[in-house]
Amino acid sequence: MDQTTTPPHSDRRPAAYLNQEFLNSPDARALRILAEFLEPLAHFRREKVRDTVVFFGSARLREEGPLAEYYRDARTLARLLTEWSEQFVNGTYRFVVCSGGGPGIMEAANRGAHDARGKTIGLNIGLPFEQFPNPYITPELSFEFHYFFMRKFWFAYLAKAMVVFPGGFGTLDEMLELLTLSQTQKLAKKVTILLYGEKYWKEILNFDALVRYGMISPDDLKLFRYVDDPQTAFELLKTDLTVYAQQPESAEMPAIARSRNPLKPAGA
Repeated sequence: MDQTTTPPHSDRRPAAYLNQEFLNSPDARALRILAEFLEPLAHFRREKVRDTVVFFGSARLREEGPLAEYYRDARTLARLLTEWSEQFVNGTYRFVVCSGGGPGIMEAANRGAHDARGKTIGLNIGLPFEQFPNPYITPELSFEFHYFFMRKFWFAYLAKAMVVFPGGFGTLDEMLELLTLSQTQKLAKKVTILLYGEKYWKEILNFDALVRYGMISPDDLKLFRYVDDPQTAFELLKTDLTVYAQQPESAEMPAIARSRNPLKPAGA
């Protein structure tokens, strides 16, 4: 055989899972979606995170400036919660502070947990502006999502409570979706939902009008509570979360810390 002749099979294509062109194509969308489930799952299991308390709120609020008290309150509440939750560390981490990973209220929540030297989660998503991971997230628990619905899944799946600070479209979207899941009993667990800043939320959303027009029932107003200071919010969370802490591990609990059957349905 002529040594200068290229063998017919020397130009081999990469394996499919190494083919970046394929992985970025529409045909591989299902694989990318699955990756945004499996990669966080692997990290949560490795870091032994059992459940979370999610903080929502505006990316535009800062430590100084208009409405800065909400930034400071979110930081304080996250610190109090993280310090308190240390008593439940026993093979798994309970009630870990989780945010959307960006600036503003999200940064304040991660920062408060960081102040208490606890683990803290950031579920970041690529956006044209505002959204860059803040520096207070535990590095092993910092995630970057492309798909909004997979990010929302992880907000709901591990959450035992949610604190909703003042925010805009994104905050409203997350809050109303979780209220809808609770209202329609699509969550296999009770999630405590606190709306932080009664004056703000009552001006932005008229829930009483929804009842008056028959769009929701009066009992739906029991799905959430208003709070206006970190200590009150902490006491309410502590009461509800203590009940969860006393429950034995069951099928309802996410299979994060267990090595078997990690895909068993749990929270959402």
